[in-house]
Amino acid sequence: AGFPTFGLVSKIFGTAQNALDGIQDETESKQVVEIGKEIVDSGKKLINPLKQQTPPQQIDEFRKEYGEILRDLGKKLVIVIDNLDRCLPANAIQTLEAIRLFLFLNRTAFIIAADEEMIRHSVAEHYKDLSYRHQIDYLDKLIQIPIRVPKAGVLEIRAYLYMLYAIHQKIATKKLASLRQFLETHLQQSWKSQSLNPEEVAKTIEEQHNQALLSDFERANRIAPLLANSPNIHGNPRIVKRILNTIKMRAKIANKRQIPLEEAIITKLVIFERCVDSDVVINFYQRINEEEGKPELLKELENNNEQNLSKLSENKPIQTFIKEWAKLEPKLSNVDLRAAIYLSRETIPLNTYTAQLSQKAQDALNILLTTTSRTGSQGTKDAIQQLTMDEQISVMDALVEQLRKVDNWAKSPNGFMGACLLAKFSEGGAKILNRFIIELKNKGFNYPWFNTRLKNETWYQE
Repeated sequence: AGFPTFGLVSKIFGTAQNALDGIQDETESKQVVEIGKEIVDSGKKLINPLKQQTPPQQIDEFRKEYGEILRDLGKKLVIVIDNLDRCLPANAIQTLEAIRLFLFLNRTAFIIAADEEMIRHSVAEHYKDLSYRHQIDYLDKLIQIPIRVPKAGVLEIRAYLYMLYAIHQKIATKKLASLRQFLETHLQQSWKSQSLNPEEVAKTIEEQHNQALLSDFERANRIAPLLANSPNIHGNPRIVKRILNTIKMRAKIANKRQIPLEEAIITKLVIFERCVDSDVVINFYQRINEEEGKPELLKELENNNEQNLSKLSENKPIQTFIKEWAKLEPKLSNVDLRAAIYLSRETIPLNTYTAQLSQKAQDALNILLTTTSRTGSQGTKDAIQQLTMDEQISVMDALVEQLRKVDNWAKSPNGFMGACLLAKFSEGGAKILNRFIIELKNKGFNYPWFNTRLKNETWYQE
């Protein structure tokens, strides 16, 4: 390395002068090119070549510079990653792998908020060749301090309902803030007293004369235990809010269509729909249709007569829920529930598919909704074969509509096995189910049982 020789410098100035005078011949042109090359070669000696770094070296260099920046700032960096469980397995694992590179940086912490079961499923899906123990170890080594947030209990759900009802009643922002502070304080001191009096709560925000709000608060006290303890809700605030939105939507529709129906009745039926299996809802709503809106079974349950409860469901947890639900105010045995069910047209039983189905098709639908066998019983096959082509398509439409309401696909939901069985016998029905399955696949559905069920099915085409 060194400075250019004075001879080269003189050549540079000479070449510049010739350029100003104009290059006269080929010889001068060649001289310009040669001098240019000489300048470049000399310049290379002046500048040290860029050192090539391997990826590990680059990461180490980044860590060093990153650490120096945080040290100079005197700050700690906390990185929060939310909803990782909503990513596809491959994307979730790539994110975790990226985090691993920076786990041991000084003054840095990562907080991953996610459903643990879904992340473990992603690990198992991505590392299929590893043993179960290694799959478990992967996450246990990555997460240094696991914090499992307990599900919301009755008191938390009740407080949440109070807030939601107050928002729906359009209470002023300042009063909402006061209500929230009151409810938070009450939860913190719940070891002293767990009771919550609607009048006292309303009085804290100067709404003690708001009868609509008081009615909502009283309803919150009644339904909170069911929402917190139902096996289909598990105290999930997102589901609770969705239920309340459904109730408010139906109440508005009832008001617009001048259907004389109390919101309390709508609330009770919406909770029933959400907390039991679809086949139980269908069974119950059919009884309402057949018995002019007042099923005898409901009257029996409200009078603590459980003799015929198994006709609705043989599932013990669901039976327990139904018994508690029947005790919930208001009592419905003397109410014509057909108008209330009319509002729930997103459920299959009334005024949608079954209203258009023949009795034979309705019977087949009920059978297919409860079919759990891959091959189906002979009775199931007979029920399908007795349907006309049009009826087969209508029944498949009803099955798919029911499947669209399923939130948890970790196991085969009611109706899926029946739909797959119907697809074997109905070309038109197979096309409907095939389109629905492709929709699920596009959303990232990749459950092992799901793929196994579709394997070797001639009617299924991706």
